[in-house]
Amino acid sequence: MSELRWNPQLRQWVIVATHRQDRTFNPPAEFCPLCPTLPGAFPTEVPAEDYAIVVFENKFPALSQPPPNLDVSGSELYPVAPAEGVCEVVLYSSKHDGSLADLDEEHIENLIEVWTDRYKELGSKEAIEYVYIFENKGEPVGVTLSHPHGQIYAMPFIPPLIKTELESAKEHKEKTGNCLYCDILKEEHKENTRIITENNEFTAFVPFFARFPFEVHIYSKHHLQSFADFTSREKAGLAEVLKQLTRKYDDLFGFSLPYIMAIHQGPTKGDYPEYHFHFEFYPLN
Repeated sequence: MSELRWNPQLRQWVIVATHRQDRTFNPPAEFCPLCPTLPGAFPTEVPAEDYAIVVFENKFPALSQPPPNLDVSGSELYPVAPAEGVCEVVLYSSKHDGSLADLDEEHIENLIEVWTDRYKELGSKEAIEYVYIFENKGEPVGVTLSHPHGQIYAMPFIPPLIKTELESAKEHKEKTGNCLYCDILKEEHKENTRIITENNEFTAFVPFFARFPFEVHIYSKHHLQSFADFTSREKAGLAEVLKQLTRKYDDLFGFSLPYIMAIHQGPTKGDYPEYHFHFEFYPLN
């Protein structure tokens, strides 16, 4: 059903989960499995008539504990490993037709509390090396359920992109004595041509090195590694910037913009003082 397969070219693990082809695909709103369960109506994943935020394990997980038995045999060139980990779904709101941009700042702040809780709890599990929190929004991204939600993958390895960022941050620190991300943020403020919105805690900007149109990163102004370092001040500041950015996306295009939102933070095992918490948004327009 699922396993990790080693890519010898890129020297990284690939998650293969064939059973996910059977997951629910764009049902009518009245049969949405992420809406509340109303009296006499279709039973959903949430056995309540209303809710604020809900987290549950994905019914079609790419990673699971305990992991399934391996269905394929590896070789010396092509090693395989169990797909051990946890996959969770985070429902942002009971409202079916909405998005992160429609939530008020207090609600987003509560969502940040949920992300923080899941980062800490999942990261404490022995087999977990990295907790990846993300949102795929919109059918063009490949979303199969339109109800506003995100996902969490608690992984048994550090994702390749994060690993590269960690190495770059460490090298920059050893070379300059500075945080790479603090220097990037300082440069962006110096040029002051790509900043989208900011407050005392966070800055959202189009990076000089953006790879996609309308790509935006959100950096913390204080040197934080993960949600575990947040104070109430950072939570409120991030909620404000997330609300403003997602609202600006929708206002610019005149519709609810599809995007990938990726939260980059330190691994849950080991010490990475040179790393810096940030968000990355990749819109599909």
